[in-house]
Amino acid sequence: MALSILATVGQVRADETLIAVVQDFLHQQFADDDQVVIEVHLPAAKMPPCSAPQPFLPNRSRQAEGRVSVGVRCGEQGQQVRYLQADINRYGQYPVLTREIAPGTQVTAAMLTQREGNLSELPREAVLEPASIIGQVARRALAAGVPLQQRQFEAKPLVRRGQQVSVEARGANFRVSREGKALDTGALGDSVRVQFGHRDLINARVVGEAKLVVDF
Repeated sequence: MALSILATVGQVRADETLIAVVQDFLHQQFADDDQVVIEVHLPAAKMPPCSAPQPFLPNRSRQAEGRVSVGVRCGEQGQQVRYLQADINRYGQYPVLTREIAPGTQVTAAMLTQREGNLSELPREAVLEPASIIGQVARRALAAGVPLQQRQFEAKPLVRRGQQVSVEARGANFRVSREGKALDTGALGDSVRVQFGHRDLINARVVGEAKLVVDF
């Protein structure tokens, strides 16, 4: 009986040591983020003690967040490998709308408020920084108080297809402006085709409302 108790105590201590090593390893992946909660799960089946554990992430291209698999090499030469599951939850702030907005509405800072939550549970491409969507327009109607996604927004069009626009051709020693018709819709920085008369066609860069530039 005494030997059985000692063996159980030894297994518990070995498991605690392994968990601590894996937790330290995963915390290093979030060196710049203190709001992280990590829970490591041991396999249901009892495993032999793991000496000199060396954790690693099997899939290095995947961000260590949510439910992840962690490999552990055991022994001085790492000749044995076992795998554990861990839940990594990162907490912080993310923006939500204060009111419902219609499609085509341009987002302003006044429309947004910050909410605290588990960032690991947000949808893919979730908006985490308000600045990334301020000035953009909603692609569809969006409700208040729910996580936002980057794909729900697009840059505000400054030039629309069929619109009369001003195109400035500029070089080292000259600037010439000419009126034309946009053949594409474009946001700031986009390249848009512009037609002059019936034949002349150029590509110009959007720099403002109905304003484009061609650099020579």
